[in-house]
Amino acid sequence: MQQIVPIITHEEVVPRIRRMVLEAPELANICKPGQFVHVLCGTSYDPLLRRPISIHDADPDTGQVVLLYEIRGRGTALLGERAAGDLVDLLGPLGNGFTMPSDSDQPVLLVGGGIGAAPIYFLNRMLAETIGCDKITAILGARTSDMLLCSDDFSRAGSAVCIATDDGTLGCKGFVTTLINEHIASLAEGSPMPLIYACGPTPMLKAVAQIANVHHISCQVSLEAKMACGVGACMSCVVKVHDGDSQKYVRVCKEGPVFNAEEVVW
Repeated sequence: MQQIVPIITHEEVVPRIRRMVLEAPELANICKPGQFVHVLCGTSYDPLLRRPISIHDADPDTGQVVLLYEIRGRGTALLGERAAGDLVDLLGPLGNGFTMPSDSDQPVLLVGGGIGAAPIYFLNRMLAETIGCDKITAILGARTSDMLLCSDDFSRAGSAVCIATDDGTLGCKGFVTTLINEHIASLAEGSPMPLIYACGPTPMLKAVAQIANVHHISCQVSLEAKMACGVGACMSCVVKVHDGDSQKYVRVCKEGPVFNAEEVVW
C-alpha cells in the first residue's frame, strides 16, 4: 500500500539517529512488530531507490506511526532534512513480522543491538499488552552509552532492562551475548526457557542464534539486507536458509525480515 503522509515531529535522539512521527492511521491499524516501510527519501528519481525502515511503534488510537532510523548515506541524509508538516511517500507495511507467543505464561527475552532496538521496542509494547511486562526482559547493546537507544522507553513499558556497552560506559562492558548467557544461567532449575527475539548487526544475531541453539531455545531474528524494490521482485536482498537436507535462497523483504534463527545459514 502506497501512502503519502505528513510528518508530525522529526528529531535527533542521539547523533545520526532520527525519530520521525507520522500521521498514518491506515498503516497504524494494520502494521505488526517486525514489519517495515519503504520510504522515498528524496524526489521521485533522486535517489532512485527507496530505503527500508523498520516500524518503531504504531498506535491505532492516535493513528501515529513512529520510525527510528540511522543516517547512513545520501538517502537517509535527505530524509533527515525533512521537517514537521512535510509529506513522506512510503510503501507498507511490508514483510513478515515477529510471531507472538502462543502461551500467555511464556517468558520472553528481547535483544536489540544499536538501531536494532527500533523494531524490538514495538514488539515489547505489544507483548506487554498480551503476556504482561513481568515476563519480559530486554537486553540492549550499543558501542557506547551515548549511542544507546530506547532504554527508558523499555523501562516505562514495565520491562526489565539490562544494558551492555562495548566500552563499559554503561551497564556491562562487552556484548549482549554475555548478558544473555547470564540470564539463562540465572534461571531456576525447571523454569521455562524464554523465547528470544533479536534484531541488530549480523555478527550479533549469529552469536545469539548459537546461544539459542545450544540451549534449545526458540529464537526469531530480524535480518538486515540491502533492498531495491522491497516487494520481492528484484531479488537483491536474498539470504541463504536451510531447506530440509539442502539450502535455498529467500528474500529478506518478502519471506522476512523475521526468520527463525535455526533456518538461517549463518
